[in-house]
Amino acid sequence: MKLPRSIPIFIVLWGMLAPALADEDWQAGAAKISITPEQPMAMSGYGGRDHPAEGKLTDLWAKALVLQDASSHRAVLVTLDLVGLHRATSSEICDSLRDSFGFERHQIALCTSHTHTGPVVGDNLGPMAYDILGPDQQTLVDEYANFLRGKVVTVVGDALERLVPSRLSWGSGRSTFAVNRRNNQESSVPELRTAGELQGPVDHDVPVLAVRDLDDELTAVVFGYACHATALSFYRWSGDYPGFAQLELEANHPGCIALFFAGCGADQNPLPRRSVGLAEHYGRRLANAVDQVLLTTKMNGVSSSLRATYHEINLPFDKLPTREAIEKDAADANPHVASRARMLLAQMVDGQPLASTYPYPVATWRLGNEVQFVLLGGEVVVDYALRLKTELSGTRTWVAGYTNDVMAYIPSRRVLREGGYEGGGAMVYYGLST
Repeated sequence: MKLPRSIPIFIVLWGMLAPALADEDWQAGAAKISITPEQPMAMSGYGGRDHPAEGKLTDLWAKALVLQDASSHRAVLVTLDLVGLHRATSSEICDSLRDSFGFERHQIALCTSHTHTGPVVGDNLGPMAYDILGPDQQTLVDEYANFLRGKVVTVVGDALERLVPSRLSWGSGRSTFAVNRRNNQESSVPELRTAGELQGPVDHDVPVLAVRDLDDELTAVVFGYACHATALSFYRWSGDYPGFAQLELEANHPGCIALFFAGCGADQNPLPRRSVGLAEHYGRRLANAVDQVLLTTKMNGVSSSLRATYHEINLPFDKLPTREAIEKDAADANPHVASRARMLLAQMVDGQPLASTYPYPVATWRLGNEVQFVLLGGEVVVDYALRLKTELSGTRTWVAGYTNDVMAYIPSRRVLREGGYEGGGAMVYYGLST
């Protein structure tokens, strides 16, 4: 092709090379730090807990990945081996990150793995532990929230210090151990799986984001899966199957930090479950799905552009209970109903009226033109991820639940109409009024 003399040849060459160079204009840094409680304290995740942790199977971790694009836009992804964060704890962490490093709220994502073998964190799932804590355990819970905030600030600072020119790429794998727990009886799952007769919607995608330095060394990998972290139910600290998946990936790729985010798995369980062997097994399967993407597929480059948003939507509550109704609940035979009622009454005595709305958080990250990451608060059922992927861009759309504030189950209209645990019964464990 003959070029017009008015177009310098270097402009043409730049236009040919720019797409390739754009992938190299990222800066990225990752770090991790242990957040394992330093002494026995109350555990979260199950309503039947009646005493503190008895030991440790694996450490719990906070991990941070800082990304900076070609225009110096920054954001930080923090992943935590915890059942969830309450709004107050999340806000305190974000305030500290702003004060320490200048990150504004929309630049921060706090993702929890929802492991059920981690500690009570602040007021998250308060009615589950409210009656068994006692003054000494409540002090430990308060101290742990402060300890956690300090650890997150430290790990984000470490990640910032490790910022280096990097390339980002993405892919999507698959793992099939998650089962819709609303549609399949737990004891029948092995037989149903063998017969190919498992029922109900699932999301078996395994989104993968690879971060490599300019020597092509893998420095971080972010991956997700939509399934409860409930393979274990004992009294020892553990990251459950997501923890084992991260350990496996970091062993397979020395020098790499693996960060897990929980998808919309509020109605999904790893089945069968309740043994260390099964938690390790599911962790290996998830890690293998990630390695399948990393090692055997051509991943897609991510151009160097980062756009992050954060909004809170004031969702209205249903009809609020009267004080008389709450006082009646305080004497209920169900200890969790009674715990919630006593918490609400204490709130009212302090002069705080019942809220009529809740500030529900919705965040998005857009990585280049390639990946849209939607980050939702609460325990979100799988219907949300399936719909978002259908209406947006398929596997290029990643959907996390359990992010920034885990305040309640978030049922779809279908689940709400069907009722049951995810459709409303679980609300009592979060301490919300209705």
